Amino acid sequence: METQSIGGLEIQSTDSTSASKYVVDLARHRASKPIHLANAYTIALADRDDGYRQLLNRGIVFADGKPITWFSRLTRQTPQIQQVRGPQLFLDVLDIGRSSDVRHFLLGSTDEVLQRMRGRLAERFVGLEIVGAYSPPFRPLTAEEIEYQDALIRHSDADVVWVGLGTPKQDFEAARVAESTCRLAVAVGAAFDFAAGTLRVAPQWMQRAGLEWLFRLASEPRRLWRRYLFGNARFVWAVLRRFWAERDA
Repeated sequence: METQSIGGLEIQSTDSTSASKYVVDLARHRASKPIHLANAYTIALADRDDGYRQLLNRGIVFADGKPITWFSRLTRQTPQIQQVRGPQLFLDVLDIGRSSDVRHFLLGSTDEVLQRMRGRLAERFVGLEIVGAYSPPFRPLTAEEIEYQDALIRHSDADVVWVGLGTPKQDFEAARVAESTCRLAVAVGAAFDFAAGTLRVAPQWMQRAGLEWLFRLASEPRRLWRRYLFGNARFVWAVLRRFWAERDA
């Protein structure tokens, strides 16, 4: 797949359907790679932290946020980047992976969310193979806890590990898990809560209009207001600054 540089990140120029098939193919071949879903907040953080940006660029990055696709279109870069929503990528890979017997491990969230999600997914995708799940403590893990977690993943014989720990923590963990367990590891943010039904999904018209962030802000204002207020401004500055620098180079 070709990539485009947006705000310092090398983002895959692909669509949601192709991305899902690509992830399934990587899982089938037991690729030990991290996959990241980038939005405006991700780029804002990466612009501020070179180590984080480099970590993302060592993996595979899809455009989870609409503003990234808008910038690609405005600057007439080809092929244009299309949105690959993390929650939908998660469901699509679970679905089409069934025909290839892809095995999944769920890492993150709470025990209650994981249990509820597994029940809903089993009803929706008959034959789905979720071979393990683990909710790590909400704090830095000890060396022994990390080894225990990685042992669960290895012993499960999963092909892909889905990591739902929040940005940016999940990106660091996906990269570490991919290297430590030799598995594909995908950082999918709030996909677990959406799949479990503990968070509401924005209406389709808001997703198409690029207003999903507004829906989420209204749903969780205390947790997200700072992210969107400062993150969106930093995103605009990052993509424009880097675009001008690359154009003038």
